Amino acid sequence: MTTPTPPSSPSPPVRGRRRAPSRIERAAGRAAALQRPRVLLALLLLLALTCVMLLDGYLRAEVGGDQRVRTGASASDVPDEILDGGPILTFRGGQATTVSVPDKTIALTFDDGPNPTWTPQVLEILEKYDVPGTFFLVGSMVSRYPGIVEDMVEQGNEVGIHTFTHVDLSYQSGSRVTREIEQTQLALAGAAGITTTLFRAPYSSQTDAIDNYSWPVYEKLGEDGYTSVFIDTDSDDWKRPGVANIVKWATPEEDEGASVLFHDAGGERAQTIEALPKYIEKMKAEGYTFTTISGVMAEQDAQGRTTQGQATQAQATQGQAALGQQPVDAGTGDHLQAAHHQATGTTLYEGKALIAAVAVAEWTVPALSVGLMVVGVAVMGRFAMMLVLARRHHRQRNRRRFSWGPPVTGPVSVVVPAYNEKECIEATLRSLARSTHPIEVIVVDDGSTDGTADIAESLGLPGVRVVRQANAGKPAALNNGVRHARCDIVVMMDGDTVFEPDTVRHLVQPFADPGVGAVAGNAKVGNRRTLIGAWQHIEYVMGFNLDRRMYDLLRCMPTIPGAIGAFRREAVLQVGGMSEDTLAEDTDITIALHRAGWRVVYQEHARAWTEAPGSLKQLWSQRYRWSYGTMQALWKHRGSLTDKGPSGRFGRVGMPLVVLFQVVTPVFAPLIDVFTAYSMIFIDFRAALLAWLAVLGVQLVCAAYAFRLDREKYRYLLMLPLQQLAYRQMMYLVLIHSCVTALTGGRLRWQKLKRTGEVGTPAGTG
Repeated sequence: MTTPTPPSSPSPPVRGRRRAPSRIERAAGRAAALQRPRVLLALLLLLALTCVMLLDGYLRAEVGGDQRVRTGASASDVPDEILDGGPILTFRGGQATTVSVPDKTIALTFDDGPNPTWTPQVLEILEKYDVPGTFFLVGSMVSRYPGIVEDMVEQGNEVGIHTFTHVDLSYQSGSRVTREIEQTQLALAGAAGITTTLFRAPYSSQTDAIDNYSWPVYEKLGEDGYTSVFIDTDSDDWKRPGVANIVKWATPEEDEGASVLFHDAGGERAQTIEALPKYIEKMKAEGYTFTTISGVMAEQDAQGRTTQGQATQAQATQGQAALGQQPVDAGTGDHLQAAHHQATGTTLYEGKALIAAVAVAEWTVPALSVGLMVVGVAVMGRFAMMLVLARRHHRQRNRRRFSWGPPVTGPVSVVVPAYNEKECIEATLRSLARSTHPIEVIVVDDGSTDGTADIAESLGLPGVRVVRQANAGKPAALNNGVRHARCDIVVMMDGDTVFEPDTVRHLVQPFADPGVGAVAGNAKVGNRRTLIGAWQHIEYVMGFNLDRRMYDLLRCMPTIPGAIGAFRREAVLQVGGMSEDTLAEDTDITIALHRAGWRVVYQEHARAWTEAPGSLKQLWSQRYRWSYGTMQALWKHRGSLTDKGPSGRFGRVGMPLVVLFQVVTPVFAPLIDVFTAYSMIFIDFRAALLAWLAVLGVQLVCAAYAFRLDREKYRYLLMLPLQQLAYRQMMYLVLIHSCVTALTGGRLRWQKLKRTGEVGTPAGTG
């Protein structure tokens, strides 16, 4: 029987006039134009997160870190005059030369800073005693604590380069050496607006420790205008030998001058802080003066080495010019900071950009770590809740004495909205014809162009009516079906879904309880032979159906699946029918029913076999619509958070759970995978792998229990690890894409997936 719907029939187009696009067509055009930028934006967000993590790892020497330290190498290629020379190595006029610290003079140097705890205390001591210092700074620390470096320079101290990640340069390639130096220069430029010509290699000591591997590094840096600084006296404060020993070991012998090494970072430095004032007081009492490395160079120049000093300055200027830096005017610059040069041009701006990027990373990564903990707790809590409540639900509903009330035997209406379902409509209707429960079937053809309505009519099945309407979308088709329904209970299903003979009978039994307004059935993936189908099968059984058991007991079921759901016609009309306000009309009406005081339950024995998307593109399209529609529905019903009665109960119980488990947790769940991959590659592969396997084990237990409840075959669980590696990541991207769309105010239309008609009978699903 065919029942046309005149009000919705399109009027014939006027000859010679182009038909104006409909509202849906205009919305579809706008949505299509906006999708690609939003996908790119979602991918860019993930790329930005990855870059931030890599930057933070690089700053902490987790990415690209190299802990190797060379010892015992030959020094046969190093000139003897260098090995036996002073602690300052320059290449004046291309010739290697060392400079010693004058007698009764201390060049106080500090390595490994800045440190937010110890460096400010060192600076306070130096300022108190009016003593300058030379700080050899690690570039990664400079970028993390730029304010300390700025104060250090303004106080009159001198700074030098100690590489960016504190690696032994003798093991590194030429490009890595250049990168370590240039990145530290950029950090100094961004922090204090200066660059420097001073350099001290990590793990270096006196010049006699230079070997055949490190000598080429010093030569190359010398050619670039850098002065390499070593030590005469080492306080060994890093060993924490006690204050007295630190002072003793830092004291030069027989009034000799010395380049003295302390540390203001790299570990606990309380003994250094306590020893430093005592050391300064002692050395001043013995007639020593304190200066910087540039001060030593200036003093040597004043003692008759002016020519060599000019050559050194010219060489340094040449090296800085090659790096795009401007030397400070000798007439106005402080001779104690002569190694400093003003950063200009791209060096300055790139340095500030580096500092800004590091600031973002320093804030973002700890925040993400906290988010990771929250997500981890939420995920494990969800698993625990699902297991406990699903078990309770199963035992409660499968007791011999359990009953919803008197058996429901009256006829029901089955509404089948269909749009271009020629591949599936016959199997759908024939499965309904085998129903053991009395039904009438209303096929609402939503303007199909493939002859769907004709196929439905040609079958000649008893009790099947076909209602034709102009294409208006699924909600309109469902509402039209409800209007034509003759029974008090309306079952809604998709045009690609197949029911078992007992499905309708099981589905309507909960309506024996007059408080039940709707029932969610058990949707099954019929085309599960493919990899994508198997992944969705696991998701349906573990995620959707296990979730519904939990939500049923909590009385806050968020969604009745479009593939199989039953409603009291009275309840549907009370809430205004299927709304077109959202893309998830099933979620929308489910929440509306909760707010109206109706109970929504899950009937596990009412099974429907649906055709899941068969390609990644179709899957993305479907899940994008689902997740975005869910967000729309939650936003639409946000008023339930402050309501009283049943509406308020859902708002304060169901709404937070749905937001937490279906939006927030999935959005941030990629953090688990990103941090796991990061840890495997850069930190501890074994520990990270064991942690990942532990989480996978928990998921496997949940999945196995869900399969047991649904009496599914366990062999599909063999695909769970691969699902976690590939399929889940795609679902995360879809959800992030949906969030971006929601935040940018996008709109979508109901999308049609390509069907194959593969789901013919439940028995054929394997």
